[in-house]
Amino acid sequence: MLALKKENIKLRELKLADKTKLTSLANNKNIWNNVRDFFPSPYTENDAIHFIELCNKEDPKITFAIEFCNEFVGVTGLVLQSDIYRKSAEIGYWIGEPHWNKGIATEAVNLMIRYGFENLKLNRIFTGVFEHNRASQRVLEKCGFIHEGIFEHAIIKNNKLINEYRYGIAKQ
Repeated sequence: MLALKKENIKLRELKLADKTKLTSLANNKNIWNNVRDFFPSPYTENDAIHFIELCNKEDPKITFAIEFCNEFVGVTGLVLQSDIYRKSAEIGYWIGEPHWNKGIATEAVNLMIRYGFENLKLNRIFTGVFEHNRASQRVLEKCGFIHEGIFEHAIIKNNKLINEYRYGIAKQ
């Protein structure tokens, strides 16, 4: 089983045993307000089981559970791109609200950057962040991502038109 570690942060494959904690943390409007609409809300145990089963079929592995002090606290993953963008991936991540402001997301993103560049041989990792999500913007900046621009009125979330802040990092 693949695992990436740094101090008390570990990225590992999702397990069916994660379903209860995944459901508990993901079934939170504050999480849903900062992710894409395909993320279920409410988030049920069946959603967790389906998600874990999908992740277990990945080859290569691109989605990981985030552990902090041996406790499941969130999920991170890469969406591999295709065609002329085949050496790029979009990163995504979320941390359960009880674990916010502990530096977990920053370490998890750093581990994913290393995994993407070293193991998957990517040249670029990018993402878009909702304009109101300053915490995620700070995480990306601390990890070396460059703020590449603002896509005005690019997102509809909660029936509101908002801006998307785009970030990217290239392999050095």
